Amino acid sequence: MSSAPTPEDIGRDATWLAQALDPARGIVRFVAMSSESYREASFLDDRLLQSPVDAEAVPWPQVEAAVREDMRSDARWIFHIGHVGSTLVSRLLGELEGVLALREPRFLRDLRNIPPELRHPYAAPTTRLMSRTFATDQTACVKATSFVSGIAPALVPPGERALFIYAGVRNYVGNILAGPNSIREMHGRAPMRNATLKLLGIDLPQARNEAELAAIGWASEMATLETVAEQMKDRKIAWADFDLMLGRMESELARIADFFGFTADAARLQAIVGGPLMTRYSKALEYEYSPALRRDIIAESESRNGREIDGALAMIAAAAEKSPLLARVVARAGEG
Repeated sequence: MSSAPTPEDIGRDATWLAQALDPARGIVRFVAMSSESYREASFLDDRLLQSPVDAEAVPWPQVEAAVREDMRSDARWIFHIGHVGSTLVSRLLGELEGVLALREPRFLRDLRNIPPELRHPYAAPTTRLMSRTFATDQTACVKATSFVSGIAPALVPPGERALFIYAGVRNYVGNILAGPNSIREMHGRAPMRNATLKLLGIDLPQARNEAELAAIGWASEMATLETVAEQMKDRKIAWADFDLMLGRMESELARIADFFGFTADAARLQAIVGGPLMTRYSKALEYEYSPALRRDIIAESESRNGREIDGALAMIAAAAEKSPLLARVVARAGEG
């Protein structure tokens, strides 16, 4: 174990990840990282602590002292709805020269959970903390947890860039219903998603089955993205439908790299897309997973749940007739 990092250590580069925030105690947990440990980590939440790490608690005033006005704030950002391949996209981008990919630091979730009226003092330094790299010619690319999307305007400075990843409601619902873990997560997040829809003025009926509950989750997360996009007109935003991306990943990765300003020649893109990441489960590389398997899983789920999925889509379409925001969401996803 080393000693806790000084403000100079924190401000110098990305060696000390701001991994978690405890505003009640005024403490930030920093974890020592290398370029390779960032590359290997599927997530930078508390799953990172399952392996031996050097983690140190730093009082918030020292963190504020570390964040200088001349520090970079040019991280690129990925926001998304859940279960739409954002981890894969982050991994693929992280293989490009000069990109430091950060996947779901818990710090951002902790920040999102602070009441809005108390959030600003903690949000203000966050962009600079997340923009640190190991070299001046390297750029951070931060993928947030899906329910962090609502605070995107506080994280992305004017003029900077963010990618919004989504899927159509049919594929989303089919994918959620395909596995017990995603179904369990859906039930756990239902109260938060219902509260979000109420806040956004979208009136959906109570779910009669799990397909409708999944569709309500989709509507909540998509409406959040659509809402923050409206609030971020002075930022640069690109949208990507993950299932469409899978059919043309090389050209889509080139489009996103160009949007983010990353160096990506054709040979490198071909090597990345043709490499092992496209055949492994991006959240746990020891398991096989591929675009074809995703399609098969969704198709099998639809064969079992087709009637309920059709009903869930009809529910969304009916609600969109009364909600301009949801109508924009449906049009965005090509579901109208």
